[in-house]
Amino acid sequence: MADFHLKIVSPDGVFFDGEAHQLSLRSIDGDIAVLAGHIPYLTAVGIGECRVYLGEGEPKRAACCGGLLNVTREGVFLAPTTFEWAEDIDSERAEAAKQKALSRIESPKSDAELRLAQIKLQRAELRIAISQKIKA
Repeated sequence: MADFHLKIVSPDGVFFDGEAHQLSLRSIDGDIAVLAGHIPYLTAVGIGECRVYLGEGEPKRAACCGGLLNVTREGVFLAPTTFEWAEDIDSERAEAAKQKALSRIESPKSDAELRLAQIKLQRAELRIAISQKIKA
């Protein structure tokens, strides 16, 4: 299988800069996979699991939220708003964030606060699910 150059950079820094076989993630339009030779493509990133396939075996998994994916003939550039490798996720912190979001959903002060709490809940649940996949 052919490789392509992948760079993952968020406001927190560079998470990956190297060769990959495949990148799979959730865009705002649904799940996508990028392989070498993919047509040029630009999309907004949704909230979901990101998988980077480096070779045979299990992919590197991450929680990926928001941002932009740009596929060009020269390579693939992922600029997520937040990105966290599975092994770096603090499960206790994610569970605390989930509980805090749930309590804000129960008694929101405004529609905007409700929507923000729902997004934070979705992100916390994603982080929990990703961290559990590597522990299994």
